[in-house]
Amino acid sequence: MNAPTGLDFAAIPERIQSEVQRAIMRSIKGVEYFSTSGPSLGSTPKDVLQSRGTMSLYHYRPMSDEIYRVPVLIVMATTNRGYILDLVPGQSFIEFLLRRGYDVYMLDWSAPRPEEKSLRMEDYVLDFIPDCIRRVQADSGEQDVSVIGYCFGGVLSLLYGSIHQDGPMKNLICFTTPIDFREMKLFSNFSDRRYFDVDHLVDSVGNVPPEMILSSFEMLRPASRTVSQIQLWENIWDDEFVKSYRMFDRWATDTLPLAGEYFRAITKDLMWDNKLFNDTMSVGGRAAKLDNITVPILHAVAEHDHIVPYDAAKHLIAKVGSADKEEVILKGGHVSLVAGANAVKRLWPKLDSWLGKRST
Repeated sequence: MNAPTGLDFAAIPERIQSEVQRAIMRSIKGVEYFSTSGPSLGSTPKDVLQSRGTMSLYHYRPMSDEIYRVPVLIVMATTNRGYILDLVPGQSFIEFLLRRGYDVYMLDWSAPRPEEKSLRMEDYVLDFIPDCIRRVQADSGEQDVSVIGYCFGGVLSLLYGSIHQDGPMKNLICFTTPIDFREMKLFSNFSDRRYFDVDHLVDSVGNVPPEMILSSFEMLRPASRTVSQIQLWENIWDDEFVKSYRMFDRWATDTLPLAGEYFRAITKDLMWDNKLFNDTMSVGGRAAKLDNITVPILHAVAEHDHIVPYDAAKHLIAKVGSADKEEVILKGGHVSLVAGANAVKRLWPKLDSWLGKRST
């Protein structure tokens, strides 16, 4: 009997041995995985300029002899911690900016305490961000400040910029920032006013628990966690894969609770009434219309973003009043746009090219 075409019997023992060795390595690495804590994140040297309630302001120590005149303030999303932009050396957006000569600050968030359930949208837009801007100005000695907002940090930055259109914000960069909340499909359905009693929720629990927020993210891709765990097991012998998995998995599950009144405003003003998109938004009685923004603006969106779909973000550039404005659509998802190997090659160089010439 002839052997089937293409079947190399001589290679079978070697292939079996390879699979056995890989299975043994999986077992060994599996034990290591559960017995170790993974890489240290957010380790770029920094100083805490201010810590007040749920707000922390960091200043990262320079890594370049020549520094751009205009400092950069990064405003993080209020649901997640800022270390996604400062993973490990070589994969840190913060480190990249510092080595390119930027003076970098970050407005990061911690979990609001039970007594902080009364924090409102105006506390974030009219207090926390302006306070940080003033401290960046005092620390840097410069009046101009460029602002980078990630996801909902971009929404807060837009609200701030639309109210403080006379400065001191010199440039605005938004990453994956929604403005048309009708297009946040699952979140829109989840918070449908016919079924979702946000007043009862906030009045009952105060701060919205992180489990509820994390569950809403996971419902966008119900099988993603199972698939990722299968991929982890298949690649657990690969140290680089495991390192990357642990970094992103830790951040994805490190979700922060949201202050109750702030969540109530997000639900009613943005999710229900879509006020930012409809030009009817106000914060603390002050109109927050996007066409008030006239500073140079760059909006980076991800081609495969399942959290902020392109349809939710695509109108931003058209609605701002800036003459110098640009949208860039890059391959990647909501997180891989800004962090990881994809971001290193695509977003970071684009941002540097755009911001550098506007930071002198």
